[in-house]
Amino acid sequence: MRLGVNVDHIATLREARAINEPNPLEAVFVAKNAGAHQITIHLREDRRHIHDSDVRSIIAQSPLPVNVECALTESITEILCALTPHRITLVPEKRQEVTTEGGLDLKAHQDSIARTLSRYHAHGIHTALFIDPSVENVTLAKELGAHCVELHTGKYANLHLMRSSNLPKTHHSLSEFALPASELESLLDSELTLLANSAKTAREVGLECFAGHGLNYQNIAPIRAIDEISELNIGHSIIARAVFVGLERAIADMLTLCRRTPQNPHHRQT
Repeated sequence: MRLGVNVDHIATLREARAINEPNPLEAVFVAKNAGAHQITIHLREDRRHIHDSDVRSIIAQSPLPVNVECALTESITEILCALTPHRITLVPEKRQEVTTEGGLDLKAHQDSIARTLSRYHAHGIHTALFIDPSVENVTLAKELGAHCVELHTGKYANLHLMRSSNLPKTHHSLSEFALPASELESLLDSELTLLANSAKTAREVGLECFAGHGLNYQNIAPIRAIDEISELNIGHSIIARAVFVGLERAIADMLTLCRRTPQNPHHRQT
């Protein structure tokens, strides 16, 4: 499957000192040399990491397709219609959140989503909707006119973290998942089934299906095993590993885990 490398947290490091380095544009060329298939960036309303100038320079100079995540806002829509990245992924956004938690509420925003998608399509831009996994959400995404869906894997990632006793736990509270091991295992299986059924539905209705959020080197295998998912967008875990082993190796290691081969014991046929 394809790997999109999200370089937002390179900009986060830059903003920690409010200076001009590290430059996320440099990471684009490292990612290309490492074999990545796409660059993903999130232009947030508060510009907490990626700035307008980053978007302009990355779209203009990237040798890889650029996927820009953004909210349903008029000002950002105008900017991106003019810059014409390869893909726009519409995501929900709250100022108080650390990162994007959950998918778009498609029912509540049907009109604005359909209108915004039409504007991007008029400029020749492919579109995706970032959604919580469910057959209903996938079907509605198709009705609204999206070309693709990206399934939010945050709940799966949190369950996997809490279930895996050999992994260090986050210092942030995940009290909703402080459950007995057997219950965590059951919830994890249910979430994987939900992701698989959503991906299967996407293929059936003619949508390409991606996945992302919270995916890392430890939890990627069961997601890789869902054949209908053709692309993963991963950022934080790659950048975190790059601190210790370098960005090119961190991406190469993730690409190895993304490969589906007959020798891979986690790969299944559907």
